[in-house]
Amino acid sequence: MRTKPFIEWGVATFALAGASLPGDRHVVLSTPKGVLVGVVDGLGHGQEAAAAADIAVATLCQHAEEAIIGLFQQCHERLHRTRGVVMSLASFTRAHGTMTWMGIGNVEGFVFRASATVGPRYSSLLLRGGVVGSHLPPLYASSLSVMPGDTLIFSTDGIRSDYAEGLSTAGRPQQIADSILARYSKGSDDALVLIARYIG
Repeated sequence: MRTKPFIEWGVATFALAGASLPGDRHVVLSTPKGVLVGVVDGLGHGQEAAAAADIAVATLCQHAEEAIIGLFQQCHERLHRTRGVVMSLASFTRAHGTMTWMGIGNVEGFVFRASATVGPRYSSLLLRGGVVGSHLPPLYASSLSVMPGDTLIFSTDGIRSDYAEGLSTAGRPQQIADSILARYSKGSDDALVLIARYIG
């Protein structure tokens, strides 16, 4: 089990056979206000996809304290001469028990609620079409309150999205990530699943 202040997390990855440089990356970074969590998928395959993903991750590490929209803008500027990436980010704020998230492209995101009495069982991230480094749509981040036990899941397009139906989030984050990867990996693309649980 890996921990940052007030979250615990796990990640599982699959690299396509023969792809020595997968383009799927993740970040879990402490910030002055909380924790930044994200998944980046470089467009295409091979060295160029991996290079674009690495630039995005380095930019996120350098500017992790900025707001979500600013992070997308920073990455967009740095990635102009690359294939670009798709990515989804979430920022957990310690003081207010909130999470702000945004996604450009097809890195899916879900928040599963620990309590059955709090709204729907899970909320999904509204993804906007575009490519970070090539074409950004109008940027809009949304926020929601989180409670201890609520679980964020990000997954790249190498994972089938139907895992959300009937998923149990009772285990440790690493166990959940491993299970999703084993059961829902398409096997035809790089795949990454990142789990981050808010523990308050």
